[in-house]
Amino acid sequence: MRDTVSSQGDFAYGSSRSSLSIYGDRAHLRATLREDAVAVGLDVLATGSVDDLGYEDVRPLGDIVLVDCPQVDAARTAILSRLDDRARRTGARLIVSTTVDALDSVFACMDQSDPVLLVEPSRAERVLALGQVLANFGKTRVRELSEDDRLMLLRLSEQVGQIAGQIERLGPGSGEAGDKPSPVFRFGHRVESAAGTPGAPLPAGAKPPLPSATLVRRIIRQRQARSRFFEGDLFADPAWDMLLDLTAARMEGQRVSVTSLCIASGVPPTTALRWIGQMVEAGLFVRICDDSDRRRAFIAPADDTMDAMARYFAQIELTAPAPV
Repeated sequence: MRDTVSSQGDFAYGSSRSSLSIYGDRAHLRATLREDAVAVGLDVLATGSVDDLGYEDVRPLGDIVLVDCPQVDAARTAILSRLDDRARRTGARLIVSTTVDALDSVFACMDQSDPVLLVEPSRAERVLALGQVLANFGKTRVRELSEDDRLMLLRLSEQVGQIAGQIERLGPGSGEAGDKPSPVFRFGHRVESAAGTPGAPLPAGAKPPLPSATLVRRIIRQRQARSRFFEGDLFADPAWDMLLDLTAARMEGQRVSVTSLCIASGVPPTTALRWIGQMVEAGLFVRICDDSDRRRAFIAPADDTMDAMARYFAQIELTAPAPV
C-alpha cells in the first residue's frame, strides 16, 4: 500500500507547479527518487508499490509518474496497460524503468502514452529522464504558463542537469562506465519514397531488390569484429546497426523484438530505446503489436525505409570497383 502521501498544499489542481508520483517495490529506490524530485522543486503527491497502481483510490496520478517495474507477470501487465491508458487520457507523463528480461513485456503493454523507458538505469539516467520530461512538459503547456512559470521550468531543467552531473562524479557505483546518458536524437526529415530519391543510378520509378540476408549479416559481423581491435564507442552507430539488422530480418522473414533490436544496436538498452523512439517518430521504423499475445510487440522498418536501403545497396554495388 502507499507509504507516503504529501500533505503540502501547493500541488493542488489549481497549482502551476509540476507534481509527481513514485511507484516501485524497492523502498530505498523510492526514497532516492523522492530525494531527487524534491531537489529540483517538484511536489511529490504519493509513493507506493507498483501494485498500488491497481487500486482505484490512487488519485490523482500527478503530472509525472515514475514507475520501477523490474519484473512483469500477468497482473503487472494489466496494471501497466491501465496506467498507460490513464496517462494518455489525463496527459500525465510516464517514466518507467525495467530490466532487459522484462523489457519486451513492458514495451508491448505501454503503447499509448509515449512513456520514457529506461533499462536498469543509473541514478543519473533517471534524473536526466526527469529533466527531459520536464523540458517537454513545459513546451506542451507553454500557452497555459505565465512568464514566471516558464522561467521556473527552465531553472528546474538546469538544476536537473546539474544534479545529474554531480551524481556522475560521485565515484564508483554511480553508473557503469561507457553507459553515459545520450542527448535527445533528432532527425531532420522523414525518409523519402524510393521513386523520389535523387541521384539514384536507376531508371525513374524503378525499385531495386533488397540485398540478400547473407550479405547483410556478413556486413554486421564485420562491423562487430572491429570491437576486438578498437574501443567500441569509437564506432557506435546504433541507427545504422539497427537498420542493418531489420533489413536482414526482413529478408529472412523474421520479426524483431525490441530487446533483440536493442542488442543489435550495440549501445546500452536505454540509449537504444531513445534511438528506437526517435526512429519511429521520424517514420523510419514502425511498431507492430502481436495480435495473438498482448505482451509482445515488434519493431519493423517502414516500407520507404526498405526502399531506401535497397537503393543504397544498389548504389554501392554499382559504384564498387571491379575485383582485380
